[in-house]
Amino acid sequence: MTVTPPTVAAETPQRATRRFRTTKGRETWAGWAMMAPAGILLVLFLIIPVILAFTLSFTNARLISPNPPRFVGLDNFVRAFTADGVFVQSVWNTFLFALVVVPVQAGLGLLLAVLVNRRMRGVTAFRVIFFIPVVTSIVVVSILWRFLYQPNGLINSMIDTITFGAWSGMDWLNNPQTALGAIIVLSIWQAVGFHMIIWLAGLQTIPEELYEAAKMDGAGPWRQFVSVTWPGLRPTMVFVLVTITIAALGLFVQIDVMTQGGPVNSTSTIVYYAVRKGYEQQEIGYAAAISLIFFVAVLIIALIQRRLTREKD
Repeated sequence: MTVTPPTVAAETPQRATRRFRTTKGRETWAGWAMMAPAGILLVLFLIIPVILAFTLSFTNARLISPNPPRFVGLDNFVRAFTADGVFVQSVWNTFLFALVVVPVQAGLGLLLAVLVNRRMRGVTAFRVIFFIPVVTSIVVVSILWRFLYQPNGLINSMIDTITFGAWSGMDWLNNPQTALGAIIVLSIWQAVGFHMIIWLAGLQTIPEELYEAAKMDGAGPWRQFVSVTWPGLRPTMVFVLVTITIAALGLFVQIDVMTQGGPVNSTSTIVYYAVRKGYEQQEIGYAAAISLIFFVAVLIIALIQRRLTREKD
């Protein structure tokens, strides 16, 4: 006796389409659900504050005031560039800081990366030593360096010892001629380890065969660096320059902890001045205008850097 197996009805195109849409809909809703926490935080702490700052920059809003904000147009921006000497000084200090820190920090980071990239005993210990300041809180680092820069601090003691008492040093943070330079030295020392690691990662992506071929052609260490190392580090160089520039232009913590913008506004920066105007002097509208100027300046500089360092076909 032959048993005929039951026939399975073929799925109709309409049913397959409905099943596909149902599955697709569930995947879409699952994706939205997973994205929702990050999206909500992005809207609350980035998009809304940016829109609010843009709106307030055209008003005379104050942090605590019985009077409602009043629209003043471009008055805040005109005031910043024509009637506020402290803002102009802050702009100059910020760009001077970036002008020194960006090339020096990038160059030192590359030099350290080349040194610790060699196969030698103890190289891992050197990498850790150079990277320790990066993982240390910048607030803690700033407090420690403030003690070092005191008239009776370690730096002046070392100068006195090295010069056999011929020069006893100075009050570095209370002298308008040296305060910004002292903060520049601290900032380079604190962050150079991070960029050393970035350069080191770029160095380790360059194939060893290229160096072997260069040696066979008779290239010395400097020619190998110019012809092999530096072209291979071009993408890394772009990343390092952009990140250092943005961090340098956003200088705030060191100023707030060590000098509070003094002496005589010689270390005031754009970000510090905006925070000071907004929260200490409660001029929220004017502080928002300064923040908008800062945002546009950073954006323009980043675009210029990207254009100057882009790959040419």
